[in-house]
Amino acid sequence: MQETRRPRLRKPLGEILRDRGLITEQQLNEALTVQKEKGAALGGILVELGYVSQPDILRALADQAGMDVVDVDNIEIAPDVIARVSSSVAQIYRIVPVSFENDMLTVGMADPLNVHALDDLKFMLQCEVRGAVADPEAVDRAITKYYGSQEESVEDLLDELEDVGGSGEAQTGQHSQSIDLASLEELANSMPVVKLLNLILLQGIKDKSSDIHFEPFEDEFRVRYRVDGVLYEMMPPPKHLALAITSRIKVMSLLDISETRLPQDGRIELIISGNPIDLRISTLPCLFGESVVMRVLDRSVVSLDLERIGLREDDLASIRKLLALPHGIILVTGPTGSGKTTTLYSALSEANKIELKIITTEDPVEYDLPGIIQVQIHEDIGCTFAACLRAILRQDPDMILVGEIRDVETAQIAIQAALTGHVVFSTLHTNDAPSTITRLIDMGVDSYLLAATIEAIVAQRLVRTICVHCKTDYVPESDELASIKITKEDMAGKKFCYGKGCENCNNTGYRGRTALFEIMLMSDAIRELILQSASTAEIRRQAITDGMRALRDSGLLKIYEGSTTIEEVVRETVIS
Repeated sequence: MQETRRPRLRKPLGEILRDRGLITEQQLNEALTVQKEKGAALGGILVELGYVSQPDILRALADQAGMDVVDVDNIEIAPDVIARVSSSVAQIYRIVPVSFENDMLTVGMADPLNVHALDDLKFMLQCEVRGAVADPEAVDRAITKYYGSQEESVEDLLDELEDVGGSGEAQTGQHSQSIDLASLEELANSMPVVKLLNLILLQGIKDKSSDIHFEPFEDEFRVRYRVDGVLYEMMPPPKHLALAITSRIKVMSLLDISETRLPQDGRIELIISGNPIDLRISTLPCLFGESVVMRVLDRSVVSLDLERIGLREDDLASIRKLLALPHGIILVTGPTGSGKTTTLYSALSEANKIELKIITTEDPVEYDLPGIIQVQIHEDIGCTFAACLRAILRQDPDMILVGEIRDVETAQIAIQAALTGHVVFSTLHTNDAPSTITRLIDMGVDSYLLAATIEAIVAQRLVRTICVHCKTDYVPESDELASIKITKEDMAGKKFCYGKGCENCNNTGYRGRTALFEIMLMSDAIRELILQSASTAEIRRQAITDGMRALRDSGLLKIYEGSTTIEEVVRETVIS
């Protein structure tokens, strides 16, 4: 698996089509404008506009890549050719083997410009590999046709790897013998290690993991996936492969494999089964090697739609009113991993109209938002939130997203932006909406400025949703009811569910997550309390009087709807 970089000297696809007389300069410019707005592939846009056909695009791509075109729909591929490429490799690289002659394997490629894939395949398959351009949808159909439900599991591969690489115990651990750089690179690029890491990544992405953890201990090398906020362990790889796997990850993310004493951060961009995947890599030296965590950013599993993130109808109406405001600050609060970024991106996506200029400052930029200017923070060179925010105010924005308010300087500039006619979105780490006011005052922000600029504070948590395939009604025990402070009498007319566990949810009873929201809209009464330096408890009481639904109450409604369980709501919320 390699980064999806494009060679620089290839002739652009649009120019090839124009030079062949298939499109005009005006049509090319029109398609490029659409591409700038939507971010889609140029070939697909031209087909959608009706200017060229899919075969025209394939022939142009073949010319661009110096390859032949293959129609995988209309050829029958021999079983021995299919057997040369495993199901997982075909899915990861989105290729299908077509023929094998004179020690040369020809593969139909959905992405012919991913030349790194050919290098990987040549290395893994131990033969010469030649690429041919194929229709991406036809490649997907061929993978389904020839491989069906075949799956190469990580467990099967681990059984084969038990004897690979020798004992290698001296290769890992803080007190181990040194190993030269050339040997380390050879180890990282060895076929078993490449194949194992590819499978681990494929499995994690298929299971919709948000993070993949690689953890070295004295007697084992543990790999865990975080799915729906909970960690699950897979069968551990052999301990002697720990250094090799860690080094392979560092090679892929362009980190220094010889540096094992300092933390490092990197990034890997992949395309798996046609979906662009962004992996953020963090390494941390520990007692028995380096702990590595991959944050998986898969746009295909994130819905940036306000109507699909868990908002109730009244909350959705409130958020839409906030998006229509001419100025003011809207804060989203919650712990790390509570979905704040998804909520903000969904709000900005809805607000993203041609008549509005929207600029964001983020650390890191997690997803590309077409039509929105996004700025990456680099604090090590002085490109901080505060510095970027000052520059953004000179860019004539209508809406601004500040990734996080970390200090009083950033807070004051955000307030200044709101006072001068901008809508400012940002995040903060607080337990609930009312305590955000106290946190900002403690940070050093004047209460009169908060009262003048803040329009709403949204607190949120994520809870796992019950698997729809094994959802079952039940009557909760008294101690469960006590944990959410309701009685048997309160149960009348209410439904409680749980998931029994099935193959669709890996026997956990849960599949996916939804958000609980607490939206505190600023009223005159709350502004007066802020000016009086009232306590968090007083602000909370007034907010509830004004109609705010607390996080726990939002959780109870989700329980009664059969969306989640008592256990989940108790775990993520406290009683107001």
